[in-house]
Amino acid sequence: MTSLIASTVDATQQEPEKVNLLGLPLAAMEQYFLELGEKKFRAQQVLKWIHHHGVTDIDEMSNLGKVLREKLKSVAEIKPPEIVSQHDSNDGTRKWAIRVEGGGLVEAVLIPDGKRATLCVSSQVGCSLDCSFCSTGKQGFQRDLSAAEIIGQVWLAIKSYDAFQSAKGRIVTNVVMMGMGEPLLNFDNVVAAMDLMMEDNAYGISKRRVTLSTSGVVPALDKLAKVSEVSLAISLHAPNDALRSELVPINRKYPIAVLLESARNYIDAQSDKKRVVTIEYTLIAGVNDQREHAQELAQLLKGYPCKINLIPFNTFDQSDYRRPSGNAVSRFWQVLVDAGYIVTVRTTRGDDIDAACGQLVGQVVDRTRRSERYRDAAQRQNNDVQSGQGQ
Repeated sequence: MTSLIASTVDATQQEPEKVNLLGLPLAAMEQYFLELGEKKFRAQQVLKWIHHHGVTDIDEMSNLGKVLREKLKSVAEIKPPEIVSQHDSNDGTRKWAIRVEGGGLVEAVLIPDGKRATLCVSSQVGCSLDCSFCSTGKQGFQRDLSAAEIIGQVWLAIKSYDAFQSAKGRIVTNVVMMGMGEPLLNFDNVVAAMDLMMEDNAYGISKRRVTLSTSGVVPALDKLAKVSEVSLAISLHAPNDALRSELVPINRKYPIAVLLESARNYIDAQSDKKRVVTIEYTLIAGVNDQREHAQELAQLLKGYPCKINLIPFNTFDQSDYRRPSGNAVSRFWQVLVDAGYIVTVRTTRGDDIDAACGQLVGQVVDRTRRSERYRDAAQRQNNDVQSGQGQ
């Protein structure tokens, strides 16, 4: 393991950069304290202060001696990202815009549902993929989030409800890595953050209640099977390669058969042999929502260990796609149910605050210039419409 202390010293040796303890999972925290010449049990104590009690001031860690606190303050910090704005939906959904290093904004969403509350967490500022139905991809890509910035979204969600050290019970019961970005393209930081989500000394969320959703970065998914036991969701969205390559361009590199095999291998590698893959399928009117698409999907997944989650498309400004009718959704659902699948239809939550699936945008300093191309295309289309009206 690379020394955390050595890695934080600037090449000029002018000013050592402090380690942000917020993003260190147990093993890394233990290694850090050993490098400081301390006992590794200190790692558990500090984890509890940060993630159980919401403490960011090292001086408040009363079971650490004064000498250790002073040593820690000189080389480490607990620095969560910053909430810039908060929006509450009429249905109870809460969305935050969160500022991260470099000035970018990411979004996180908490969706309450009875005794369950699911936090949708971002892994990148923007997204390096360009799925045609997702507004995040239209913003382009700036950078990966650090482990501290990812787990910081969980920390901030709990903090915003003033739920550290309170009798309010567990505010976040489930986490889905389905916010901005492709989690498997930020592998190490995402795995570290998910480890903290499941760590008893941090948030103690069951591995069944932490879900990673991927568009299909197959080599990283193969690697994930060796280091994690979180639940897995696959963003499929089409029953054949031709259509999926239009909707999810990474399919051209890792086609459906390769992706499904990798996902099956992931499930087979888990100690819990009852696990299944969640197949996510966004229904887009006139594109992939016809009866024949449902029949083709049923045939594709025959015998596959999965459940299917249908997601009616949520509209946004930079897309001409439309949401399917209720009848179209019901028809698609019925075909799959008749074929013997467990199928759910995701209820749209938070659409009045643009917090629904596929609507998260944040603020991205786009390194790909993709957002500029989409804005230019939209402007040309608008000019064409105005020109036509003037004739």
